[in-house]
Amino acid sequence: MRPMPDLRRMADAVRFLAIDALVRVHDGHPGAPLGGADIVTTLYARHLKFDVADPLWPDRDRFVQSNGHGSMLIYAANHLAGFAKLGIEEIKRFRELGSHCPGHPEYDPESGIETTTGPLGQGIANAVGMAVAEGRLRAQFGPELVDHYTYALVGDGCLMEGIAAEVMALAGHLQLGRLIFLFDSNRMTDDGDLAQSVTEDQGARFRIAGWHVVECDGHDPDGIDAAIRLAKADSRPSFVVCRTQIGKGVPRIAGERVAHGGKLEPSDAEAARALLDWPHAPFEVPDELLAPWRVAGARGKAEREAWQARFAQAPVDVRADLDRLMDGRLPDGWQAALAELKATYATSGPTQPTVQTSGEILDRLSDAIPELVSGAPDLEAATKHKRRLAPFTASDRTGRYLHYGVREFAMGSMMNGMAAHRGVVPFGITFLVFSDYERHAIRMAALMGLPVLFGFSHDSIGIGRNGPTHQPVEYLASLRAIPNLRVFRPADAIEAVECWELALGERNGPSVLCFSRQALPPVRETEGVDNASAQGAYVLAEAGGTRRATLFATGSEVQLALAARRELEGRGVGTAVVSVPCWELFDEQDTAYRAEIIGRGTARVAVEAAVGLGWERFIGEDGAFIGMRSFGASAPPEDLFPHFGITPEAVVAAVLERV
Repeated sequence: MRPMPDLRRMADAVRFLAIDALVRVHDGHPGAPLGGADIVTTLYARHLKFDVADPLWPDRDRFVQSNGHGSMLIYAANHLAGFAKLGIEEIKRFRELGSHCPGHPEYDPESGIETTTGPLGQGIANAVGMAVAEGRLRAQFGPELVDHYTYALVGDGCLMEGIAAEVMALAGHLQLGRLIFLFDSNRMTDDGDLAQSVTEDQGARFRIAGWHVVECDGHDPDGIDAAIRLAKADSRPSFVVCRTQIGKGVPRIAGERVAHGGKLEPSDAEAARALLDWPHAPFEVPDELLAPWRVAGARGKAEREAWQARFAQAPVDVRADLDRLMDGRLPDGWQAALAELKATYATSGPTQPTVQTSGEILDRLSDAIPELVSGAPDLEAATKHKRRLAPFTASDRTGRYLHYGVREFAMGSMMNGMAAHRGVVPFGITFLVFSDYERHAIRMAALMGLPVLFGFSHDSIGIGRNGPTHQPVEYLASLRAIPNLRVFRPADAIEAVECWELALGERNGPSVLCFSRQALPPVRETEGVDNASAQGAYVLAEAGGTRRATLFATGSEVQLALAARRELEGRGVGTAVVSVPCWELFDEQDTAYRAEIIGRGTARVAVEAAVGLGWERFIGEDGAFIGMRSFGASAPPEDLFPHFGITPEAVVAAVLERV
């Protein structure tokens, strides 16, 4: 019989890999890896269900290190466990260009990194989203095929962020019992003693929110093990308070403020080796400790093989569905539903808000894509994207609509967690002016390349009397500035269908879909054979003769450009109108196509009910921009556009000044 491994010494192996890497690079955050080593070691050795031989096994437990600044903790643990991509040379290259061990953990499931963390609070929000995905899939496939936990290591900083309150409350409300937070409670922050800024009892906060709370000594493996067992036995989400010492093992920094982000010196490594009786050379782990770590890395092998046997016995359609979901592939033929709807709109020519159209699109897609999950932060009626979808609740995990409450940031970050988990296609919608509440979640989705759909309605001054607090004049420009993010703003129902198709078809990054509150008339007479919006910008209306002017517009302002064109054509000025539903897709087109669309040598005018930042790429230095140069105002939409000079007449005047 194999003797029980010494978990304290296994934790020391984590500590010294972290110490050696931090000393070598002379950078990083030592406090969390040193203080949290016992927690993570106990989790990996006794509880976490995973197998490094198959790191993408669908039914593995998920582990998120939310306090990502202490990234050497998860890197060291995953190296010791045997993840192939994290060999010792990668540990030595911590924070170097091209290393699999960057400054903060970056999404790489094959390395055991389930999500990108570092911006505090978002990791635990991702974990809540993962728990939602697990619950949804468990309801669909049963516990024989979906039966795993989501663990998150969280520090004081994560819990001080506002998003923590949002997801804590929602996870408790939904009773996500397979979600366990491990709180590295060291009472220390970068500024010093926690008492300088925090009074509340974190355990009490979680109890009030409906969580099961248990406490333990975060340096006692048996105590940590017992606490996790209690957490797994409870039907509520669990918050395990692990009392720890920041920087444990390095005498100069242990328990001190400097442990958070202070640099380690070679003398610190020497002192730690003397204190913890570690005679081994830098980056060297003795076989008697590496062996039990490799056992931990393979401890899920038997469970994985049993799962594979059950999976092999499942019906063919069940196996195909789960494989497809875990691969992130959409069902065959999902575009057919959109083609039918597009043809319907081409025939009926509806004049309606594009947010209403989007709700109709989602309703049609809900049958074609069963894994499509919608939700909104207390704006179900205003955004119209629930329709036939039943809610996901504590008592019904089959639901496909999440009532997030007024928690936009939680919604965005939870959707990222769902997408990272896989098995769910998340869509969430709120007003465009509230996109800043979830902006960092959007940025993280783009950074990770996750196929998340961020919907926004009420996309301009066209919302009217709500006034400038709710009129998002600067938001389109700010979203377009985020790399690896497609921002769509359709002009009518047909373009809305096309934009939805493009957003869903992009599986390597997120998309933003912006819709109007006010009714928009059709600007396309036919649906066309192809998806015209796929080119990002296209000539919607050609010039009657030689093109002398080119008008660019998006969304609700396309109709204004068309009205201006009619006037200009009547005056003998050949004018083309270019609809620009997605700048990013236009940037991907070849040089010849872009030059054809841009129309250099013509009078160029862009019109958008937003600030003009970025439109220079279309109109050049000599072109004109008709749009917003200030915040909006409270008035009916029909008064606001003339008040701010966003009219066909203004477009015509700008062209005539330049031809």
